Amino acid sequence: MRYRLLGRTGLRVSDLFLGAMTYGEPSAEVRRIFDLYADAGGNVVDTASMYGPSEGVVGELLQGRRDRFVLATKYTGTRDRTDLNAAGNHRKNLTLSLEQSLRRLRTDYIDLFWVHVWDRNTPIEETMRAMDDAVRAGKVLYTGISDAPAWVVSGANTLAEWRGWTPFAGLQVPYSLLQRDVERELLPMARAYGLSVAAWAVLGRGVLSGRYAEPGAAASRVSPGTIGERDRTVVRAVLDVAGELGVTAAQVAIAWAMRRGVHPIIGASSAEQLKDNLGASEVELPEEALTRLESATAFELGFPGDFIGEVDRSPDIYGDDLPRLRGR
Repeated sequence: MRYRLLGRTGLRVSDLFLGAMTYGEPSAEVRRIFDLYADAGGNVVDTASMYGPSEGVVGELLQGRRDRFVLATKYTGTRDRTDLNAAGNHRKNLTLSLEQSLRRLRTDYIDLFWVHVWDRNTPIEETMRAMDDAVRAGKVLYTGISDAPAWVVSGANTLAEWRGWTPFAGLQVPYSLLQRDVERELLPMARAYGLSVAAWAVLGRGVLSGRYAEPGAAASRVSPGTIGERDRTVVRAVLDVAGELGVTAAQVAIAWAMRRGVHPIIGASSAEQLKDNLGASEVELPEEALTRLESATAFELGFPGDFIGEVDRSPDIYGDDLPRLRGR
C-alpha cells in the first residue's frame, strides 16, 4: 500500500480507503476483511451516522488499535425521521450527530468528519463555523464534504480562509469509468484547492467487475437487463485490458480511478473480494490502455470545459507565439 497526504494537512492516508457502509455486525467475515485491509497497510476506514449499525461495528473492530487508523464518518442524515431538526447541516444536528457518532465509535475524536451531502437550507457559513468549533474542541481533527457542487465547496473554503476557520481537506464524490461527471468542475476545483478526493462507486455498483457480462448473469445490486449498450461497451474495454494484463476487471477499474488521483473507497463483502480489490494498487496501466478505456466511455466535458480547451490552443485569442509559451 502506498500513501498520500490528506489535502494540505500533512496527515498520511492510504491510497485505498475501506468503506464500512454495509457492516451490519462484527461477524467473522467482517473481522477478516478489516484485518486483511490493516495487514495490507490500509489506514482509512469510512462510515457514516446513517449507515445503520456500521458505526457500532467499526467501533468494536477498532478496539485496541484506534489510533493507528484514520477514522472517518459523516453527518447530515436524519437521526429521527419525526423531527425536522434531526437532519441537515446546521449546528444543532452537527453537534448531536457528532456526539452520537463518538459514542457508537467508542472514541473521543473523529479524524475526518464529513458533511454527507450539501443541505440547501443551511447557509454554508453556519456549517463551516460549527465544524471549526468541533475542531477547536478537539472532537474532530479534519473536515471534508461529500456530494456537493463545486461552487459550494470553493466558496466554503474561501470563506474559511478569510475567517481563519478550518477548511475542508477532502471531497467525496461518485467516480468511475461509467460516471465521469466530476471531471467537469469538481476534480479541477479539488486540485486548485489542494483537496484530497475520495471516490465511491468506483465499480459502478459492480458493473465494472464484469459480473454481469456473462449471458444469464444473476441480478444483484443491478439487474443485467438495465445495463445499456454504452455501459456494456465500457465493460468490454475493461475486460479486454484486464485479459491483456493478466489481472481482474475490478482491478483495472480501481487502478484507473487511482491513476486519476483519487482514493477509491472499496466496500468489499468478503475477504476474497477485498484481496482482489487491494491488488489494484499493484496494477500499472499503460498509456495505450488508458486511452482505450477512456475512449470507450464516450465522455465529453461540455461547456465550458471543451470550449476553453479549444480557446487555450487558439492563436486568434492568445497570438501567434502561443506555442512558445510554457504554461501549466
